[in-house]
Amino acid sequence: MRRMKRAAMAAGFAVLALGLTAAKRAGGPAQVDQARIEAAENNAEWLSYGRTYSEQRFSPLDQINAPTAGKLGLAWTAEFETDRGQEATPIVVDGVLYTTTAWSHVHAFDAKTGERLWSYDPKVDGARGFSACCDVVNRGAAAWKGRIYVGALDGRLIALDAATGKEAWSVQTTDLGQAYTITGAPRVVKGLVIIGNGGAEYGVRGYVSAYDAATGKLAWRFYTTPNPDGKPDHAASDAIMAKTAAATWFGSGWKESGGGGTAWDAIAYDPRLDLLYLGIGNGSPWNHQKRSDGKGDNLFLSSILAVRPQTGEYVWHYQTTPGESWDYTATQHIMLADLKIGGKPRRVVMQAPKNGFFYVLDAATGKLISAEKYVPVNWADHIDPKTGRPVEDPRSRYLKAASYQASGPLGGHNWQPMAFNPKTGLVYIPAMLMPGSYSNPTDYKFVRGAWNVGQGGFGATPAGAADKPFAPPTGVEFGGRLVAWDPVAQKARWSVKQAGPWNSGLLATAGGLVFGGAGKDFKAWSAATGAEAWSYAAGAGIVAAPMTYALDGKQYLAVMVGFGGAGGMGAEPRRKGRLLVFALDGTGKLAPYPAVASQPPLDLANAVASTGDPKQGMALYGQFCGACHGGGGFLPNLRATPTILEPSVWKAVVYDGGLSQNGMAGFARFMNEAQVESIRAYLLDQARAMAKR
Repeated sequence: MRRMKRAAMAAGFAVLALGLTAAKRAGGPAQVDQARIEAAENNAEWLSYGRTYSEQRFSPLDQINAPTAGKLGLAWTAEFETDRGQEATPIVVDGVLYTTTAWSHVHAFDAKTGERLWSYDPKVDGARGFSACCDVVNRGAAAWKGRIYVGALDGRLIALDAATGKEAWSVQTTDLGQAYTITGAPRVVKGLVIIGNGGAEYGVRGYVSAYDAATGKLAWRFYTTPNPDGKPDHAASDAIMAKTAAATWFGSGWKESGGGGTAWDAIAYDPRLDLLYLGIGNGSPWNHQKRSDGKGDNLFLSSILAVRPQTGEYVWHYQTTPGESWDYTATQHIMLADLKIGGKPRRVVMQAPKNGFFYVLDAATGKLISAEKYVPVNWADHIDPKTGRPVEDPRSRYLKAASYQASGPLGGHNWQPMAFNPKTGLVYIPAMLMPGSYSNPTDYKFVRGAWNVGQGGFGATPAGAADKPFAPPTGVEFGGRLVAWDPVAQKARWSVKQAGPWNSGLLATAGGLVFGGAGKDFKAWSAATGAEAWSYAAGAGIVAAPMTYALDGKQYLAVMVGFGGAGGMGAEPRRKGRLLVFALDGTGKLAPYPAVASQPPLDLANAVASTGDPKQGMALYGQFCGACHGGGGFLPNLRATPTILEPSVWKAVVYDGGLSQNGMAGFARFMNEAQVESIRAYLLDQARAMAKR
């Protein structure tokens, strides 16, 4: 027994020593290459967004475990300049921690002491914030051969000197005339920086690009929807578009909107198979009837796409939601693993996309191995094991009657990363139970650069439909759950109810723990049972995924703090983002956030009467304002802001763009002054109704 304990301790110290060895590496900071990232599969380095190419977010570090977790304390902290959502996972290379914040800022810290080494501000135009459907967030950076790479909100891909933070090169990967954004973390494979983009709701055509890490030169591009003019793009996607994908699109709706299919997050790579896996997003507009006359699968929407990393050549695809009509993206975290299925080892791709089914696919071919519901859903009964297609309830497509679905637009799982522990064989999913409603409007018109979903509303039980709405069974739970999912048996082994639906990404470690945020608390749970092992009050909401690293024989645990993102836009007041770093016996103290002053009620007696049409204003508010300003304290609730009291002040902000540098773009390109005043008329009516409650 003593011999076994000594062996285990030696193994633990050997893993921890990797941090010290990395810190002494010659050749300058961030000397990361292909071999080093591949080797990280078997060591404790955190060199890439998901730690390794497989994106498992599992660390072999075990100094922090169930018996020792109670000794965790702050080692150091940092506070940032931005109070928007913080979604980044830091990376640690050669003793330096690199992280990104909202508005695409980049920061480098001494990973042991917390000394800030440098910061970089790409100076994104604040007006670009209007084109970000889901906050001005950024999920992280990539490292390669002495440089740090970040995708900026305005579509730039930027290479920085890892030692100084000075810009080495910058390329514009998108058309600035369209509402493209970048919020995802780049990955570097074989000297190429891989980056996608977002913006499907605003009417863009999705694609993924690869740039030479040394020069910034475009190497290849793969479009995820057909060219609306029917011509070749002279891109890596041309052959498969002509052969297969283009024939799955119908009508003209997608041609004016670009079709969507943006690849805004998930990227994974398998060095064994030399395949790059890309998660593809929703259609533009969402409504299949408006987009494609209700016909066709619309490839490659809501698909996992496998291509060759050096050329972008198509290899295979698997579509999770054919004819997507609900914002059921497949951009959620993709991970690779070796599983024993049916008594045989299988190399697999795993994903829990928005549609509520957990997919296990053959990594080499994309063939479906299994798919089961990880949250309650009613849009489909099951996935046909022979065809790989969902067996849908036709009422879910909201053609004649509204459809209220157990999994709404935010999905059963969103961008927050999962984690896989190969020791327990479990995937840990930050699952959500978020119903939503859909309906088919008769008055939909596409407006480029504005919110275009082509459906009549979500977030509440539909009312006033001509026919009885389609609805999930009674008793469907609302909220968030940490689900420990067995991907072989395709069932949950345990689950823990969370503080709210919009919780954080996760980390699994060899210490037998799962780490993540639960509301404003940072927690550790037993990987085997889900029992809570540790909790720390962070003072603000956590949505980012934590990570861990080791230096000089000590294991550290890091997490970005700051609520925001699509599901966190209205849940709590804005507070400056922070980075919290923990270690055993840490003695640091967290400064409390300043108290949030309550906003006095509007004095509606001083409101200038509006000449606008409240009914028209309600429609305009729904199309242009509601997605960001629907309520809560994160972005201003327009029904409660003093700006609506005076027409000249309202016009200066909403029409003229007086606050554009804060992210509140002017709307003169979308509407005239009379329409802007109609929105004010609607909001004044809403404010009066609120005052009477």
